[in-house]
Amino acid sequence: MPALRPSTDVLPVTEFRANTSSMLSRLHATKRPVVLTQHGRGAAVIMDVGVYEGMLDEITILRDIRIAEDQIARGEGIPHEEVVARLRARLTK
Repeated sequence: MPALRPSTDVLPVTEFRANTSSMLSRLHATKRPVVLTQHGRGAAVIMDVGVYEGMLDEITILRDIRIAEDQIARGEGIPHEEVVARLRARLTK
C-alpha cells in the first residue's frame, strides 16, 4: 500500500462528502488510503477495495505464520523428513 500523505490524504468528512466522486477517483488512482476527520479527530479510513483485500490476505498469512511458530515452540511441529516420507507414502498407494 502506498504511504499515506497527511497533506493530501487527511480530510474532513464534510470535504469528502462534498466531493465524493472526485475523491473516490483519486483514491482508486493513487491506491493511498484517505483518513476522514470529524471535529478534528480521526473518524474513518477509506481505501481501495483491492488494497483492502490485499491487506486481509497478508494478515491471514501472518496469523498462520504466528500459529505455526507457536506450535513449533510447543514442540508440535513435524520434522521435514517425516513430512516428506508421509507424502511419498501417499503417492505410492
